[in-house]
Amino acid sequence: MNLKHVVTEPIKVEGTTMGTTYHITYFDAGERNFKTSIDSLLLIVNESINNYDPTSEVSRFNQSKIGIAITRPYFLQPLKKSQEVYAASNGAFDPTVLPLVNAWGFGAGNQFNPNRAQIDSIKTYIGFDKVRFTDDSVLKSTPNTQLDFGGIGQGYGADVITDFLKSKGIANMLVELGGEGMAVGKNMKTGKMWQIGILDPNSSYDNQFFKAYITLTGKSFTTSGNYFNYHTIDGKKYSHIIDPETGFSSQSSILSASIFTTDCITADAWATAMMVMGHEKAIELVKKHAELDALLIYTNPEGKMETFMTAGIRPFVKLEP
Repeated sequence: MNLKHVVTEPIKVEGTTMGTTYHITYFDAGERNFKTSIDSLLLIVNESINNYDPTSEVSRFNQSKIGIAITRPYFLQPLKKSQEVYAASNGAFDPTVLPLVNAWGFGAGNQFNPNRAQIDSIKTYIGFDKVRFTDDSVLKSTPNTQLDFGGIGQGYGADVITDFLKSKGIANMLVELGGEGMAVGKNMKTGKMWQIGILDPNSSYDNQFFKAYITLTGKSFTTSGNYFNYHTIDGKKYSHIIDPETGFSSQSSILSASIFTTDCITADAWATAMMVMGHEKAIELVKKHAELDALLIYTNPEGKMETFMTAGIRPFVKLEP
């Protein structure tokens, strides 16, 4: 055995992107540091789908009256995934909610706490069925229709990084971007699968602790929850996750939805959808989608916290009391 190829010390890369942080751990016999390439890739992803960049592809679409030609490499895949999950979730996942997100103060627009009449007006141009696209263009049927990839952007960024590292021959890595990512191979330092933690919904921003630990390999992971991103209006909390059907903040019983599947963009989209639809519909849905594993934390009618796990993930989950 050539000992110089036995790699037990990881390479760790971290940085900021999409308004959050990323942390990547991988093992490489060549001890290559890919931070510069990773940052360059994420820059291009942002230029494709970041709403906060006024020159990005998605911002150009939002500013247009009828649509645009697709020129950036990372715009088409989020469109395809959005169409897929929008249809499969009966509209619970819908990236055209941006005008509502802005109205409630969770986007780049000015918060004005819309009333029912204003919401009904905005809803006339909400719905991914108002978006059409080909491999080289994306069109809208109403001028005010806009896209917000915040529900899948971080997951997609994690996929782009993972695919890049795989192309460089990296077989063992943990990619995390904004708490979402991919676990590939194993932690060669411990010889075990990768472990991630799921925040307890009772956490505060200053006091964060875990409800569950999960060991993973060959799986994506993502969690949507109402932990810290909400507004309080007249003493009532309003979630940042908007229900496209009602136009209001989601009032579902789910406190957090963690989804595990083969790629992170899919997990990200479904976690958002399940936060909207509530635990009963979400449980019925995952039973019909064998490709999805889920850990749902929700409140029962008595207000007590309960959990649901699919059979595929249960052996790998350790719940804290």
